[in-house]
Amino acid sequence: MAVSPRQTAFGAGCGRPEHINAMSTNSRLYSIVFNKCPRCHQGDFFVTNTAFSRHFDEMHDHCPQCGLNFTPEPGFYWASMFVSYAFFTIWTLATFFVAVLWLNIELEYYLIGLLPTLVLLTPYFFRMARRTWLTIFVKPDRHRISLPNKSKR
Repeated sequence: MAVSPRQTAFGAGCGRPEHINAMSTNSRLYSIVFNKCPRCHQGDFFVTNTAFSRHFDEMHDHCPQCGLNFTPEPGFYWASMFVSYAFFTIWTLATFFVAVLWLNIELEYYLIGLLPTLVLLTPYFFRMARRTWLTIFVKPDRHRISLPNKSKR
C-alpha cells in the first residue's frame, strides 16, 4: 500500500503529526497533567488516578516502572504548598477577571461562587502541586520514555 505525503507528514493512521505526539510525551508538563512519573512518564505518581476520592493524597513510594524515589528526602513536599498557593492565586485571579470584570457579575455573587470551587479544587491542586514540585527537580529520561503506540493498518 502506497503512503501519501499527507500520511508521511501526519503519521500513517494517526490524526496528529508524529512530532506533536513525541513532544507531548517528552515534556515535563505531560507528567504533571497525566499523573505520571517525571522521569519515565509511564508509572503512576499517585495510587488513584482521581483527585476526588477518600485516598486522594496517597502516593507510591517509588515509581512502579523505573523505581524513582518519589520522596527524595523527609519534608520534601513542604515547599509544594507554595506551588499550590500559586495555583489557587491563578485560579482566583482568572475567575475574577472573567466573572467580575468581563461578565459584570457582582462581587458578592462571585465570592459566594468562588468559595465552593476553592474547596472542590483543593485535592486537585494538592496533587498537581506535588507533581509539579518533583518535576522541577527530576529531569525526564529520554531513553526511558516510550512513544505512544501507533495504530497499524
